[in-house]
Amino acid sequence: MYQKDTMLRRNRHKGFTLIELLIVVAIIGIIAALLIPNFLDALQKANQKRTVADIRNTGLAMFSWLTDQVGAAAAGASSTIQISDYSAGAKTEEEIRVLLTPRYMQQVPKADGWKRPYEFYLNDENVFSEHVMLIRSGGHDGDASASEYQVSSFDPTDYDQDIVWADGFFVRWPQNMKASGAAIR
Repeated sequence: MYQKDTMLRRNRHKGFTLIELLIVVAIIGIIAALLIPNFLDALQKANQKRTVADIRNTGLAMFSWLTDQVGAAAAGASSTIQISDYSAGAKTEEEIRVLLTPRYMQQVPKADGWKRPYEFYLNDENVFSEHVMLIRSGGHDGDASASEYQVSSFDPTDYDQDIVWADGFFVRWPQNMKASGAAIR
């Protein structure tokens, strides 16, 4: 009798009960619900930082090119940037690549952190004008249709904001990042 009872107990405990499995699935679901939003936010922040770094590096290369062309940089700060002031100098990535590689940078980035092409403006016909160069990314949503920007930072968790570098400084940038040409707090 003892052997038969022990045998039955062993057979009963071969697997997990349905309640034990449901509890494990619920715990995994709760952990995933907590971690996935943080992971997605970290991915967006990485894309944003990559875009800022690419724009800064390309802008500095463009500035070096300009310095070599005219002997001095034509940087200026203005409180409002009009995209129309730069539109005559719209360039493709290929045109910028021809000007800047390999002398000023090894490779011009083709796309921002969100895999969308940058907008390049370089007035190489009139390098003495007030508005010579601009690089713009439309951010996460890709909408870079704004025609005017006030020089200011934005909340770094608002990934849809455009990132704009013009004439030696960032016009639109995530807060708490340093811009080339000026220390931005």
